[in-house]
Amino acid sequence: MTTTAPSTAPGTAPGAMPTGRAARPGARPWLLFARDRLIGLAAVFLVLLVLSFLIVQLIPGDPAVALAGPDATSEDIAALRTTLGLDRPVLSQFLDYAGGVLTGDLGDSFQYRQPVETIIGNRLPFTAIVAFWGIVVVLVVAVPVGMAVAIATRGGRRRWLDTSFGALTGFLDSVPGYVMATFLVVLLASGIGVLPLLPPAFSPGDPNLSLILPVAALAVGPACTMARVVRRETAVVLGHDHMRTARGWRLRPGTLHLKYALPNLLTSTLTLSGLILSGMLGGALIIENVFALPGLGSGIIKAILDRDYPVIQGMVLVIGMIAALVHLVVDVLLGLVDSRNLGGAHGD
Repeated sequence: MTTTAPSTAPGTAPGAMPTGRAARPGARPWLLFARDRLIGLAAVFLVLLVLSFLIVQLIPGDPAVALAGPDATSEDIAALRTTLGLDRPVLSQFLDYAGGVLTGDLGDSFQYRQPVETIIGNRLPFTAIVAFWGIVVVLVVAVPVGMAVAIATRGGRRRWLDTSFGALTGFLDSVPGYVMATFLVVLLASGIGVLPLLPPAFSPGDPNLSLILPVAALAVGPACTMARVVRRETAVVLGHDHMRTARGWRLRPGTLHLKYALPNLLTSTLTLSGLILSGMLGGALIIENVFALPGLGSGIIKAILDRDYPVIQGMVLVIGMIAALVHLVVDVLLGLVDSRNLGGAHGD
């Protein structure tokens, strides 16, 4: 009895993992995928809606007392509480808040008497520009460096490089973002003076060298994390049978690693990118305060100090939904790369 060797698609090494191009998912798996993700996104929204409301109830102090000033009488404070709606039952306040959010109204700021969505809209670009360039730097630096170290140390070669790489990335990854930001400011801005600090009238749409420091402070730790993961995953991929077969074909190193190794790293790299980007959003909120960026981070801290409940609620809700949408985009990209990432529904 004879057996027939499985055919291999042109340009694909034997044993290589199938990619999304090799087996495209049908419409039904994508519909099931969309249904599950939309249900999950709705659940996240409801949880954030409840938590963003309850979190302000835990902040000590009375917003009416803070707004009324030190010379206000008890009658003035009581009247202000009524005006702000703080004298109503908690359930009534929550229903009013939830109804406003569902209709696109996040309320008005206690402190500035402006719509919360206007305040968020003015601050969001500063946080978005730092987080965006941060993830670009992470991907551009971490993936090539991790692959290069894995290739250079394949088979136990150059142990000094492997050890140095692990020690350096482990140390940099352990440094908190605000410490890294302070160090970069002291060294490169105040000390050597090679990079400027952000000007007072900085606009997020303007190309500016002063963005280098906050982006670097945000990206150093995540880049080290991803580089370590890429290095480990590349080392595993290089030991697969299809890579040994491809090396036997005497392919050029660039073709070998970019065509056969890199596609097998996309799933783990994209998954980690989603997690890192969500974490970088939180890191950006902290680093903004070091560089005095008027983004969501400094805005939410000021709102907490002012006990500005609507602003706190709106920013927590927006930041949480941005993180959820980032994970959704990553899941879509994973499904496009490999249909097996659609949650098991990929057309048997």
